[in-house]
Amino acid sequence: MGRFWLVLSAVGLLSLAGVTPAAAHPFGDPQTVAIDAEGSVVHVRWKVGGLDDLTLLGVALGVLPQDRVMLDGAVIYQPSDGTAMAPSPKLGEYLLRRISVATRGKDCPGSVRPVSDLAKAGVSIDYTCPGAVGAVDVTVKTLTDLNPAYKTLATGPNGARAVYGEGSEQHEWTLGAEQHLGRSAATQLGAVGAAAAGVALLTTAGILAARRSRRRAA
Repeated sequence: MGRFWLVLSAVGLLSLAGVTPAAAHPFGDPQTVAIDAEGSVVHVRWKVGGLDDLTLLGVALGVLPQDRVMLDGAVIYQPSDGTAMAPSPKLGEYLLRRISVATRGKDCPGSVRPVSDLAKAGVSIDYTCPGAVGAVDVTVKTLTDLNPAYKTLATGPNGARAVYGEGSEQHEWTLGAEQHLGRSAATQLGAVGAAAAGVALLTTAGILAARRSRRRAA
């Protein structure tokens, strides 16, 4: 009984101090980001891993009440949590603070698209850069403010992948014009290689035919 009241007292003191007595859960399904570009716009789609992490973030942002987290730190997601968070400007402001895009040393301003299904589809953000993008630096720090053990799995064009986390919050991606230039160069190199192989086969066939002709003449 004494230990129970001690826990209640500690939680009460944390609440009075403005600290949320919630425990993060960074060891479940990782959050993800998908990165792509079109012209001068970089598209980033963020999706939470575990739905309880979505509830925990909502509590931390003040969108959801603190009683959504149990005294022992357990978090139980409810569909109403995603419904409450989706239209909240606090969620968009948080993502814009924790996810950023820069090219040639200049930051690209971001705008959050309207959220239709937060739990299943996540949030899409468009970053408008000065001119067509090539190599861009994308920084992802979502949820690591709740616990530094959180990781983010990122995917980009042509199967490119990266893992974000504490100490590895920035990654360079090749997008847009440079991405297509790389494809074109690879295609051209493949064509040159095929042509060279064809020439080699024709040359070898010619040499063999000449040898056979000389043998018949002899």
